[in-house]
Amino acid sequence: MKINLIYYHNPRCSKSRQGLQLLGETPVVIREYLKDPLDIDELKALFKSLSLKPIEVIRSKEAKALGLSNMTDDEWIKAISDHPILLERPIISNGSKALIGRPPELISDFIK
Repeated sequence: MKINLIYYHNPRCSKSRQGLQLLGETPVVIREYLKDPLDIDELKALFKSLSLKPIEVIRSKEAKALGLSNMTDDEWIKAISDHPILLERPIISNGSKALIGRPPELISDFIK
């Protein structure tokens, strides 16, 4: 069986844990992106599949704590690569499409 779903997960996040529960028995690769950060090319591909700009998936509280603001897309991508905590979670991707699972119930619709 080929697994084509990737779930970008932070086990310390309640919304990410809720989304993971909603996956149930769905075959998925779980990527703990804080332990295994995405590189710049992976981030660019992810934003393309999300159809969002990097600033649209930034956790503003963490960006503020790091003193980050008013950056270009490439600067945000580099910042997320360096500080993966900036990335909103959870995210589920099938390679060509992705979505941010907030609220987590969106994940159920995505995997149907």
